[in-house]
Amino acid sequence: MSEDPDSNKMPLLEHLIELRKRLMISAVAFVAAFILCYFYAHQIYAVLERPLADILATHGTNRRMIYTAPTEAFFTFLQVAAFAAAFLCFPVWAMQLWAFIAPGLYRQEKRAFAPFMVATPVLFLAGAATVYFLVLPMALRFFLSFETFGTGISGGELPIQLEAKVGEYLALVMKLIFAFGIAYQMPVLLTLLARVGIISSADLKAKRRYAIVGVFIVAAVLTPPDIASQLSLALPMLILYEVSIFSCRWVEKGRQEIDDAKPEDPVEETDFNA
Repeated sequence: MSEDPDSNKMPLLEHLIELRKRLMISAVAFVAAFILCYFYAHQIYAVLERPLADILATHGTNRRMIYTAPTEAFFTFLQVAAFAAAFLCFPVWAMQLWAFIAPGLYRQEKRAFAPFMVATPVLFLAGAATVYFLVLPMALRFFLSFETFGTGISGGELPIQLEAKVGEYLALVMKLIFAFGIAYQMPVLLTLLARVGIISSADLKAKRRYAIVGVFIVAAVLTPPDIASQLSLALPMLILYEVSIFSCRWVEKGRQEIDDAKPEDPVEETDFNA
């Protein structure tokens, strides 16, 4: 491929063929990763259920997780394998996406977009780590606070004790990890929008108060109902919003330099000898 995107122009059919090639590579990578992860599904699930196991250990012995449908455990481990495969394949998907769009970019634009390719997985992993090490333990402690250990029928009170289902627990963990991982992509999204001129840093500064309200609404919807979990998503998102303002300002300065560096259309020469 040439560095000049104008020389890389292809008909629509060739674009579709190239897109199919990239999708096929991504699909094959996912299937291979899924098969690999399925053989280690029990070990992966052990990592995911560790926060609950540590907290249950402080609430007495003989605690367990259950499943109530014959196929529930089987499909749970399939979900675990798919979840882990998506994590492993993310770099492959990102590279295939970059390979598809890079020929249409100028050299300066490639350098401008390269940091976003690095920032996307880093921010997603940061969101996942926030869930695993901070949000999930706090949320589980909140839910377990509703347990009561009564003395039985003779005492007038029946105990209330958690017996978590493996499928429901995994669904909660996956929802939180993906929600935080996607929410942490806000600087990348806003910066890309600023790069193409849809928004500006001035717009973000002017709408800051609305962004604060929106962030807390999103946090209330995506996280468990305890205030600690909601703040654990809202506060990082507010910080990332401020980071987005500086990032958009930096992009706005560089966008003009990129536009100025683009080659101008050649001027047609006049044949004076005609």
